[in-house]
Amino acid sequence: MRTLTKGEKLSTSAELSQFLSSVERRAFKHAVFAVRDDHIALDIVQDAMLKLAEKYGDKPAEELPMLFQRILQNTIRDHYRRQKVRSYWITLFSGLQSKHDEEEFDPLDILEDGENQSSPLVPDESLQQKQIIALIEQALAKLPARQREAFLLRYWEGLDTTETAATMGCTEGSVKTHCSRAVHALAVSLKAKGVELP
Repeated sequence: MRTLTKGEKLSTSAELSQFLSSVERRAFKHAVFAVRDDHIALDIVQDAMLKLAEKYGDKPAEELPMLFQRILQNTIRDHYRRQKVRSYWITLFSGLQSKHDEEEFDPLDILEDGENQSSPLVPDESLQQKQIIALIEQALAKLPARQREAFLLRYWEGLDTTETAATMGCTEGSVKTHCSRAVHALAVSLKAKGVELP
């Protein structure tokens, strides 16, 4: 068990709760980029939060961000491992039953728009910003998984190169390479859609 250094103190339940509230939305987006399914992403984030609270809730507050990111990435990888095992059976049976045959199917599910596009239009500037963010999110979703992970950890979560490398389980050089390629790919993708990055 690691001993606290001078000046370090264990996080309180209030600090843990505040940290989880502050990171929840970004973590959800991060998971959505990885698994491309809102419901699964929400499950992953909630699972990661529970693991942090149960296993590391008493750690110093300054350690929580990196611990949480490591747990989140591992939870995403665990999801993919489980999916790989199930994929054979999904492929085998998917053709036997259409979605409309399921008892729980609700026709409204395919009519609802997740981004609430049916709401009244907002001012032009806000709408343009929302459209650019949507384009960036689409471009991020198309990046290879490791590039996207490195980019989000470095530029969205604000981890430094060393912390990102530790979270991803790779070298700092690999982090820099992944980030460089991600930034280049994003710039090319956005430019093709008429968005010039500063």
